[in-house]
Amino acid sequence: MAASRILVIKLGALGDFVQAMGPFAAIRARHADAHITLLTTRPFAELAQACPWFDEVWLDDKPPLWRLDKVLALAARLRGGRFERVYDLQTSDRSSWYFRLMDKGVEWSGIAQGCSHPHANPRRDFMHTIERQREQLGMAGIAKVPPPDLAWAEAVPGRFDIPGRFVLLVPGGAPHRPAKRWPAERFGRLAVWLVARGLTPVLLGTHKERAEIEVITTACPQAMDLSEKTGFPDIIALSRRAEAALGNDTGPMHLIAAGGCPSVVLFSHESDPNLCAPRGNVTVLRRPSLAELGETEVEAALDGMLPTA
Repeated sequence: MAASRILVIKLGALGDFVQAMGPFAAIRARHADAHITLLTTRPFAELAQACPWFDEVWLDDKPPLWRLDKVLALAARLRGGRFERVYDLQTSDRSSWYFRLMDKGVEWSGIAQGCSHPHANPRRDFMHTIERQREQLGMAGIAKVPPPDLAWAEAVPGRFDIPGRFVLLVPGGAPHRPAKRWPAERFGRLAVWLVARGLTPVLLGTHKERAEIEVITTACPQAMDLSEKTGFPDIIALSRRAEAALGNDTGPMHLIAAGGCPSVVLFSHESDPNLCAPRGNVTVLRRPSLAELGETEVEAALDGMLPTA
């Protein structure tokens, strides 16, 4: 007898992908013998393929509606998958639109109009992502959903030789939402404070944070700059070795917290920690404007997480 075929949809972003790891594990436990395919986007291909819950990973290029050729190709692929059930963990207009591209009769957990297992809570948008997805899966017959956990990831030592104790700093964030970033000058002064305590500040980021990274390394030349050098597996490995982490509300902080690293995460009015904060050993500091958040309070929060040398 052929194994049942299950499709899970999670297109992004990184923080949302990490927070879906509990649901991923729950779906695999519920359909232990099924062939499970994840539909995601290219930035998460490496992470998705390393996850233990999927037999196959498909990449979605998210074709615009006017590209009829690509839309028809996507529809053909979805129908050709012969899926019996779909868990839409993206629950966006786009992913709900995919319901209409599928064969009629497919079981569907999500918010698509007319689907078989709707998340029928009109206040779902006011729930934290983890509780929202847990309730969605409960309505689809999956009662137990664990928290996000990276225990499955290889405990590799990593590619970077960082002597002694270190703290991860993540000064970046969405480029189009600068209000989500704590001022780089304050990251710089905090890096100096860490060095005075015998800790190496390790900077993570991409080319989009180049200006902030340069401000920090100018203030604190002892900081180790790993920006543009780390993939998701590197961040996981670093999170397991770090004493603690400090960063803005951005995807890598979810990955670091899920890796078990004690973390301080900074929020402004741009996002609500009650809806999306990382879970685990996490301290959230929030101000309407992050310019109002001084180093003293951040240092105190970090100090409370750092183990005694």
